[in-house]
Amino acid sequence: MFWTLETIVVLDSNPRTDGEPVPGHFRVEEAIVGPFLKEGQVLVRTLFLSVDPYMRCRMNEDTGAEYLAPWGLSECVDGGGVGVVELSRCDGLSVDDMVTSFNWHWQTQCLMDEKLLQKVEPQLVDGHISYFLGAVGMPGLTALLGVREKGHVTDGANQTMVVSGAAGACGSVAGQIGRVDGCTRVVGICGSDEKCRVLVEDLGFSAAVNYHQGDVATALRESCPNGVDVYFDNVGGPISDAVIAQMNNDGHVILCGQISQYNKDVPYPPPLCDETREALQSKNITRERFMVLNYMEKHEAGIIQLSQWVREGQIKVLETVVNGIENMGVAFCSMMKGGNIGKQIIKISD
Repeated sequence: MFWTLETIVVLDSNPRTDGEPVPGHFRVEEAIVGPFLKEGQVLVRTLFLSVDPYMRCRMNEDTGAEYLAPWGLSECVDGGGVGVVELSRCDGLSVDDMVTSFNWHWQTQCLMDEKLLQKVEPQLVDGHISYFLGAVGMPGLTALLGVREKGHVTDGANQTMVVSGAAGACGSVAGQIGRVDGCTRVVGICGSDEKCRVLVEDLGFSAAVNYHQGDVATALRESCPNGVDVYFDNVGGPISDAVIAQMNNDGHVILCGQISQYNKDVPYPPPLCDETREALQSKNITRERFMVLNYMEKHEAGIIQLSQWVREGQIKVLETVVNGIENMGVAFCSMMKGGNIGKQIIKISD
């Protein structure tokens, strides 16, 4: 038997479907965890928690995706997390094992069923446990499998890839994978000069476009003189319209996310303007929704490949780290506004 008083984060209120989330939509509370571990359960101490764009959809009664359940009002929020086992009544997990889950509650310690947890090996990331929430986790897998399954990148084909949301958790990895897989040029679109500098100087992008500075279409023409063959789309909206207008015949759009539309009351994927639909059709450009959960059988091999690239330095990892569970709401809202470079992580404990 045990009792422990833990800090948790609950959803205090919902923004309108077409509203912008603010930290006040979340509330920090104290809660008692215990008193018994059931068979097949563990008590885990949270090390790091993740905030991701898809979570904005979970603030709506209708998430727009069958695989995403809405967060309940006054209920503890959940998402990606990684931590360490402190007590166990599972055959497959022992004390001090490192584990991760897509259903990790936003609390400092929690009881979890073994079936919701995946054991991870710290040596795969040279001890950087938070990487399992980013470059060697779901965002990295989304980048890898998106490029490999939908991008049709061919080494030696002189292809140009454009990535929107390029300084985020997924986009920063997707662009590097495009380079590794053989794209001649990789161009990132992001929201600040500092992010542009990081993409080019640190991650090896060929060029970067700050969509807050000048005309995006003009900057793209300068950065992509041979047009665009592969577009990794994280944002949607006018930026994506500008990219698709400059795509070559038989190009490929990897429809990963539409963060610019998540605060709007529109279906997913959002409807396209007439000009963009015409460009897709007349140029025979494929644009298919990509969901990493449809490729579960490739996740294990993908994690091994990503970890190898990271350890070898072929893929560099960017993180923005905030300390303290009390700052979950602030970190989430900052991420939704592009305040992060790389993966937005919240450190909960050592």
